[in-house]
Amino acid sequence: MLSITNWALQEKSKTVTFLSLSLLSLTHSFHNSSSSSVLSVPFNMYGRDPWGGPLEINATDSATDDDRSRNLNDLDRAALSRPLDETQQSWLLGPSEQKKKKKYVDLGCIIVSRKIFLWTLATLLFSAFVAGFVTLIVKTVPRHHHKHPPPDNYTLALHKALMFFNAQRSGKLPKHNNVSWRGNSCMHDGKSSDTSSAIKDLVGGFYDAGDAIKFNFPQSFAITMLSWSVIEYSAKYEAAGELAHVKEIIKWGTDYFLKTFNSTADTITSLAAQVGSGDTSGGSTTPNDHYCWMRPEDIDYDRPVTECHSCSDLAAEMAAALAAASIVFKDNKAYSKKLVHGAATLFKFSRDQRGRYSAGNSEASIFYNSTGYYDEFVWGGAWMYYATGNNSYLKLATTPGIAKHAGAFWGGPDYGVMSWDNKLAGAQVLLSRLRLFLSPGYPYEEILRTFHNQTSIVMCSYLPVFTSFNRTKGGLIQLNHGRPQPLQYVVNAAFLAALYSDYLEAADTPGWYCGPNFFSTDILRNFAKTQINYILGNNPRKMSYVVGFGNHYPKHVHHRGASIPKNKVKYNCKGGWKWRDTSKPNPNTLVGAMVAGPDKHDGFHDVRTNYNYTEPTLAGNAGLVAALVALSGDKTTKIDKNTIFSAVPPMFPTPPPPPAPWKP
Repeated sequence: MLSITNWALQEKSKTVTFLSLSLLSLTHSFHNSSSSSVLSVPFNMYGRDPWGGPLEINATDSATDDDRSRNLNDLDRAALSRPLDETQQSWLLGPSEQKKKKKYVDLGCIIVSRKIFLWTLATLLFSAFVAGFVTLIVKTVPRHHHKHPPPDNYTLALHKALMFFNAQRSGKLPKHNNVSWRGNSCMHDGKSSDTSSAIKDLVGGFYDAGDAIKFNFPQSFAITMLSWSVIEYSAKYEAAGELAHVKEIIKWGTDYFLKTFNSTADTITSLAAQVGSGDTSGGSTTPNDHYCWMRPEDIDYDRPVTECHSCSDLAAEMAAALAAASIVFKDNKAYSKKLVHGAATLFKFSRDQRGRYSAGNSEASIFYNSTGYYDEFVWGGAWMYYATGNNSYLKLATTPGIAKHAGAFWGGPDYGVMSWDNKLAGAQVLLSRLRLFLSPGYPYEEILRTFHNQTSIVMCSYLPVFTSFNRTKGGLIQLNHGRPQPLQYVVNAAFLAALYSDYLEAADTPGWYCGPNFFSTDILRNFAKTQINYILGNNPRKMSYVVGFGNHYPKHVHHRGASIPKNKVKYNCKGGWKWRDTSKPNPNTLVGAMVAGPDKHDGFHDVRTNYNYTEPTLAGNAGLVAALVALSGDKTTKIDKNTIFSAVPPMFPTPPPPPAPWKP
């Protein structure tokens, strides 16, 4: 058997293969046999032995089972006694005895190296562990939220300045008025028998100042200014959370104005100019809104209505207020249309019935005397154009003759000073806007360029390097040349300066020229900031002239409602005098009221009876609100360039007329 095996292993590969398989099969059958019966395997193999003879293996010999088993075991040992190559070992040992692991992994769609597969799997598991660990840290570690930066002083003051209008409301107050010491008042205004038939009800509107008179001339100017600020800076109002509030204030005013004339008619002949009376000349002791010191809620005396039949300035200003408000409420089409119609009726009345509203009216001439109405024609005409897109209003506003009568082409001590009396500076800025962003061309270009140049001159006069206006040692510009109640003029100038600088930036213009010198828009904006900062407390007295802002502000404001406690006691006309004359601070804080202001030496007397220092007004606070919103927030929030042009149709420059034919 050994010689056969040795010979078989030396044969050709084919013979060795066959023999090895046969031996392996034979061994397997032998070891698995459970009986001692004779194993008979026919096995015939022909080949060559080393001696060249034929070879025949006959498994059916007569050997016993023990001999056969012994022979097979010897055959197994002999066959495996010499080293076999890898192929032979795999044949003989089979897959169950394979020592080496496979080098590749079959993933079904791809076969990859086992080493790469294991590294990839380990990497994925490690990445998942790291991601989970980081997520766990992020979820469990306390978070430090980045808070929004605190609001700037201008925004803080804006919240308070708007509250003043809530305290000035007349009529039936809304539940959310948010002034605890105010209530319904003067619920019978305009219902007396001496009022014209066109006017049935004058309840509502705003009290002008520290008294309870409703002066429609400064009141309408205040509403126009508020509307202008909303049109330009609605995004800033919204960012401050005050857009709905300021629109509600504007509507409170416009609703009242629509009651002062027949707003459904196309033509009117009269207009209510004032409700209440304040004349105390000649020592009159007749109870009225100046002689008595009473809470508006306790007023029981008559409040006469003053009407006018020739009042161009008042009617044009009220038209401007309604027209500007119609743009504010452009999304409310029905109300906006109502405002536009009322504005058109008023402006027509102002043109048809020429005259100053204060001429021959002693009360108006004493408290709010108008020096002319041509500035209101330019101002009102500009607003009517923006509200309607009707070119006839633009032609009127840019008529050189009207501009000349308004004082557009000459200086004077009060040139460039915007107020409830003179709107020329504001009208020029408003029309410069048209030239900057629409450039209507002929035939408006020449007069618009003149307005633009005049606006540049006015802006130059605000700067400290020029001597058009003096300044106090504390830096407050003296636009009224040292006369009392200066702050109302200062806030208007600050608003125009900030607004015009925003106009220039929106038009990609870095600045403007004052003669040969160029000034950047930052210089103009800085002027507005310094003036408002003075009002908010950056002054020699370190006093804020806005009530409720800062820690040091006037405590004896000239204001009836704020000075009399709400203690369920009704003080009559003279009974309130003790509250007027007391040296104690007001029991009620008139939040947001900007008082009249300091004198030309930065001095201030916090005395209730001295209204030249301590009385606030609607017109003054409207300018303050406009200036504050213009300066509030960051510089990334720009003006709204397009809303004011909502009603203006596309404009294409009209070519100039052809030259006269040549004659030889």
